[in-house]
Amino acid sequence: MRRATSAAVSVALLLIAVKLAAWLITDSVSLLSSLADSVMDALASLVNLLAVRHALQPADPEHRFGHGKAEPLAGLGQAAFICASGIYLIVEAVGRLLEPRDIVHGEFGVGVMVFSIAVTAALVAYQRAVIKRTDSLAIRADSLHYATDILVNGGVILSLLLVMFLDWRAADPIVALLIAGFIIFSAGRIARSSLNHLMDRELPDGERERIKQIALKHPAVIDCHDLKTRAAGLNSFIQLHISMDGGLTLDAAHEISDAVEAAIMAAFPNAEVIIHADPEGVLERRQEF
Repeated sequence: MRRATSAAVSVALLLIAVKLAAWLITDSVSLLSSLADSVMDALASLVNLLAVRHALQPADPEHRFGHGKAEPLAGLGQAAFICASGIYLIVEAVGRLLEPRDIVHGEFGVGVMVFSIAVTAALVAYQRAVIKRTDSLAIRADSLHYATDILVNGGVILSLLLVMFLDWRAADPIVALLIAGFIIFSAGRIARSSLNHLMDRELPDGERERIKQIALKHPAVIDCHDLKTRAAGLNSFIQLHISMDGGLTLDAAHEISDAVEAAIMAAFPNAEVIIHADPEGVLERRQEF
């Protein structure tokens, strides 16, 4: 995860340099939009780098549940940066629609965008490999907005070609506006996912059902109820009640609970699991009361 965040910052800085040169040469507002997006990418990835380093710190006496929520906080920061870049692009594109300008050396801009797509695609492929291993929210958010950059850069190429070969100068700001809308939409997705983690939203229904089935798979478990789950960065927190024969000894009930806990942790390696053992029928008696 640390290597992935460092790679993202490095790629963003490289793309800023080449896009700045291309914008100064071509004076393309769609290329400026891509440059602004890369600047926001660099800032967001820097925030991400710091957040991931903090999130990976182990739990301590003052943070018993670890530091995992640094990741969704970074996601909200990324969403703010990305949304700001989208608003800036809208302002610039509207101004260029009202006062169209010619684009010069468009072929240079196209070459820079092709280079940007290749570098960004390599970064996204690496980030997705990291996500498969860690399921990191921060890396997932970073990967999402770099993936949108590939579309952004493709849009810039399209606008440059339309201006170069069809002399349609309005294509440049129109593409920039489309890119801005897509950027703001992506920011909304990142913000929504981050808020879900910060507000302790339950794990997906499929994962909750999987937890129940693992518990019920033990032959001594009669029922599973009161399941509560949440995620914080890389870690998940799972609490549940299991019902067993009320005639079991405390030692036997404890051994069964430990076995169920071990089975759940095998399926969810980064989970902290708490199991409460109930005698059979206690749930019905509680509901009657």
